[in-house]
Amino acid sequence: MRKHYHQAKFLLSSPSLKGCPPDEGYEVIFAGRSNAGKSSAINTLTLQNKLAKVSRTPGRTQYLVFFELDKDRRLVDLPGYGYAKVPERVKAKWHKDMNEYFNKRDCLRGAVLVMDVRHPLKPFDQMMLDWCHSINLPTQIILTKSDKLKKGAASNTYLKVRNQIKKYPYVDVQLFSSLKKQGLEALWARLDTFFGYVD
Repeated sequence: MRKHYHQAKFLLSSPSLKGCPPDEGYEVIFAGRSNAGKSSAINTLTLQNKLAKVSRTPGRTQYLVFFELDKDRRLVDLPGYGYAKVPERVKAKWHKDMNEYFNKRDCLRGAVLVMDVRHPLKPFDQMMLDWCHSINLPTQIILTKSDKLKKGAASNTYLKVRNQIKKYPYVDVQLFSSLKKQGLEALWARLDTFFGYVD
């Protein structure tokens, strides 16, 4: 068990970059389309049931939510967009805020892109991937809800995604299931490199 993830606690939430913690230490973002299983993944990796609020209404989270691992390290839950019922003006503001966050946040050290294994690499996912690539940000793609597919189908999707991301030098992909805890050790290991827990 990775004790440093289990001790994660809510720090603050902010609608914009202005309310973020000081730009120092290490931050790793979690990004994903609405309903991709982002909050569940954060709860699974921190071994906590209610750290990140799981909403039944896709597109509900519209704030940057910061979770503190220690005084120097934070997980950041980005708003989950890409859902039809989110107004265009909200999407436009999100796009502006995220662009600013990616380009101005010096402490950003890694990204976890959360994709439903049944619907990977949608336009939103590709946009996030391109954003990460543009600033050479190491990125881990987790294909969530892998328990929803048979083993062969999940493996085929994994191989397909892995093939499609070959052109990105700092990107890796894995299968993940919050329900079965599949892929948890692999995710911890990659996060350790982002946060500087390993040499």
